[in-house]
Amino acid sequence: MSKTITIAGLGWLGQPLAYRLNLLGYKVKGSVTTMEKATLLQKNGVEAYPVEITDRGVQGSVKALLKNSDYLIIMIPPGLRRNTGADYVLKMVHFLEAIKQTEVEKVILVSSTSVYDDSQGKVTEKDEPLPETISGKQLRQVEQLFANSKGLKTTIVRFGGLIGGSRQPAKYLAGRKDLNDGDAPVNLIHRDDCINILVKIIKQDAFGTVFNAVNPYHPKKSKYYIQKAKELNLVPPTFAENHGDEKFKQVDSDNLESVLKYSFKTSI
Repeated sequence: MSKTITIAGLGWLGQPLAYRLNLLGYKVKGSVTTMEKATLLQKNGVEAYPVEITDRGVQGSVKALLKNSDYLIIMIPPGLRRNTGADYVLKMVHFLEAIKQTEVEKVILVSSTSVYDDSQGKVTEKDEPLPETISGKQLRQVEQLFANSKGLKTTIVRFGGLIGGSRQPAKYLAGRKDLNDGDAPVNLIHRDDCINILVKIIKQDAFGTVFNAVNPYHPKKSKYYIQKAKELNLVPPTFAENHGDEKFKQVDSDNLESVLKYSFKTSI
């Protein structure tokens, strides 16, 4: 009997992950924010439910979404950059309460490398995150919320900057002038590697751990984005001169290799 995987958040990463898991023989279902999106996905063979998670509670078909789920992958975007005023921690408290009312035991929580502050320099999973930004602090709180929740075995995956498909940051930086942090290393990961890592966690039953999911190639931002812009025939950005005393974070992983035996497949 095939295992059932629920993906909370069928977006840019969740949809292709759902298609991959389907191909591997898993039963997959997931959530979207509107009935229209659910109907469209259902026409494409994906069992989708409209569920909206806000700081006031969880609305929609959450019981049907979580019913009989062997694994739950949470990739609910915090939306903190949009300055909506929403409380991401409170949203996830409500969702966790809904999860606890089901038989879900194994969770993959998708987080971000923004839980580490720039001042921390080079970090791996062995380093305690010390976020200074509001978004970083909220993400860290949610990580701890799930990691410390009794009855759940949670693996946390901290993705770096996501690229792939139409998502290439060089497009948004093209032609811009005097950008900051040109000496900072990039911490990126391709969507294909994101999917491969999530699948491998499930296949190896690697729950109760933390993975920093970042490509090990860390060129300086200035070098990387100028080169990428040229490859895309765009006007390269320019970067302001750094004074040499700045400290930037470089996020690496010990656990991807030691626990999953994972090697990156897709160049950034």
